[in-house]
Amino acid sequence: MLSKSQISLIKSLHLKKFRKTHNLFIVEGIKSITEFINEEYVLHSIYYLPEMSSKVVNFLRILKGNEISSDELNKISTLTNPQGVLAVFRIPHHNLKVEDLQNKFSLALDFIQDPGNLGTIIRTADWFGMDTIICSMDTADIYNPKVIQATMGSLARIKVFYCDLKEWLPKCSLKIYGAVLDGESIYESDFGNEGIILMGNEGSGIQADLMPLISERITIPRFGRAESLNVAISSAIICSELNRKIKKT
Repeated sequence: MLSKSQISLIKSLHLKKFRKTHNLFIVEGIKSITEFINEEYVLHSIYYLPEMSSKVVNFLRILKGNEISSDELNKISTLTNPQGVLAVFRIPHHNLKVEDLQNKFSLALDFIQDPGNLGTIIRTADWFGMDTIICSMDTADIYNPKVIQATMGSLARIKVFYCDLKEWLPKCSLKIYGAVLDGESIYESDFGNEGIILMGNEGSGIQADLMPLISERITIPRFGRAESLNVAISSAIICSELNRKIKKT
């Protein structure tokens, strides 16, 4: 049975300010929890329904779990239909070093607000072998439960940093490729073997104060009549073209 303090702590982690205060975040579902454990994230606590006992055996070798009722899980879960097991992990801390970004491509995200978009971008980066994403301070929180769910466990393998892009980008010493509507076609651009791909806000694109920092403006050419592309889809198309060109060279 969960205590009031346990319920209070876990429910508080639904909100960014308390995740930051406690340095903890929630992951739900066997697959996603397994991904974080495999990447050596520190497990703080785990809660599961009786019928999930056989599926959480490996987790319980790491840390004693808490068998709870459906009513209790509904109280602490962030999902409309909980997946039977919920884990709390400690938030890791990494240092952003420019030298770690050399000889590869990384994504920079400017004011990406939708958690689903952010989660999908993280999953896409993982699919295409990227391991680093740099976010503006006003981008959605990667430990938002909706982001966690959208990444399908990929967040466990991606290092994500938050910083003031206007201050950081000039110091990174790498070429900045900005995704805009009027840039050079990605199919004609020569990306070389390293750089930062800057993606802008869902509605307004890259903010005006970052535009002068772009080394090369790139775009996905339009063949139809749609006004714009979803930022997560755009990120996937650009990452795919980058990988195609890297493999050809």
